[in-house]
Amino acid sequence: MGVTKQLSNDLKTKIVHHHGLGEGYRKLSQRFKLSVSTVRNILRKWKTTGSVQVKARSGRPRKISDRQKRRMVRTVRVNPQTSTKDLQHHLAADGVTVHRSTIRRTLHKEMLYARVMQRKPFLRPQHKQSRLRYAQAHLDKPASFWNKVLWTDETKIELFGHNKGRYAWRKKNTAFQEKHLLPTVKYGGGSIMLWGCVASAGTGNLVKVEGRMDSTQYQQILETNVQESVTKLKLRRGWIFQQDNDPKHCSKSTKAFMQRNKYNVLEWPSQSPDLNIIENLWCELKRAVHARKPSNLNELEMFCKEEWYKIPSTTIQTLIGTYRKRLEAVISAKGGSTKY
Repeated sequence: MGVTKQLSNDLKTKIVHHHGLGEGYRKLSQRFKLSVSTVRNILRKWKTTGSVQVKARSGRPRKISDRQKRRMVRTVRVNPQTSTKDLQHHLAADGVTVHRSTIRRTLHKEMLYARVMQRKPFLRPQHKQSRLRYAQAHLDKPASFWNKVLWTDETKIELFGHNKGRYAWRKKNTAFQEKHLLPTVKYGGGSIMLWGCVASAGTGNLVKVEGRMDSTQYQQILETNVQESVTKLKLRRGWIFQQDNDPKHCSKSTKAFMQRNKYNVLEWPSQSPDLNIIENLWCELKRAVHARKPSNLNELEMFCKEEWYKIPSTTIQTLIGTYRKRLEAVISAKGGSTKY
């Protein structure tokens, strides 16, 4: 491998002088035993800047070349889960040794940042097609249509689930001080499953699911709570029942129950929690309940019901009022996942 030698300013000046006397690139190359391209670059610099001197650099030369940077960017765009350690190994294969922080800084300059991946339901092509059809079919529904919907869903709330991912400001060597510790209980301290419903007028009933819910228990919950909630929320004739496509919701016996009770069921695309406004209310409920720090499952259930009925109707109305944006997001994503 050849070694590039640094040419002196005196030699460069001589090249410029002889070029001024009429010598061409090839003759100068032979005279000074340099490549034609080297001579050309020296003269180009002189013609452009009026000087042959190399200006002092403002810092240490970059270890990662432009070509290697482009390859890194291409790699993470093709596979966003590529780690900085993987990229470090790729560069090491080229003989470049850099710290991972250097790789991160390089990618940041290209507006690429490592972020926690959002958890979303896995969508098969048929799910995307179903979501897209739903969004297109309901995009222009008036507000009066959505004001007739009774939104329903189930959720699980853990007693100590709110402890996950907490941070605390502390000094070095104080990690085990009591105020810096999160109490844990084996198996999370238990949890409860809730069924709830809402409409534009506010929150309907919220009930605890006993044990593992099957079709029979689901129908019992509906029989006890749906009509009562419809009356409480002043839903008029022609109200619409919304539920997801959980197997117990779509079983033959449940469908027969709904036909007997003349439920007008909203056709729902699978894998679409982002289209159910009640999901946003579950998040609010969990934050409010865990802020009260329930110490047992009885308290957890009591706090859930208290906080559920505190949710203002204006919050629900805002979610319904912006529902068109959710549908537009699904259409923009061609049936794919959205931010909701």
